[in-house]
Amino acid sequence: MKISAIDQFVLTVRSIPATCEFYDRVLGMRAVKFDSGRRALVFGRQKINLHQAGREFEPKAKAPAPGAGDFCLISEEPIAEVIRQLGEAGVSIEVGPVLKSGAEGPITSVYIRDPDGNLVEISEYRKD
Repeated sequence: MKISAIDQFVLTVRSIPATCEFYDRVLGMRAVKFDSGRRALVFGRQKINLHQAGREFEPKAKAPAPGAGDFCLISEEPIAEVIRQLGEAGVSIEVGPVLKSGAEGPITSVYIRDPDGNLVEISEYRKD
């Protein structure tokens, strides 16, 4: 077997509308409906499916919980622009910018929290 990409993953959230608003306003993701009203956040060639806490879809994680996510997103814009836009959106940077190791090499990252407390790393691949 040879896995080539991540297509989607699930976040369990307290409020789907609040999550959609945050990811749209702050990160530019597009909220979509699918399968009779389910919600997801679409960006690039990926999506984040949303499960309402206490009303998760089957099959699901063994112990789904709001705030249990920790993931990295790659920005097409320089990290300085990401920092500026986060400031304009009123979003606090928890850590960064810091140097980290991405799947394809060195990255510069900042870390923020979404409305549920999920840790969202936003990174730019280093060009040096």
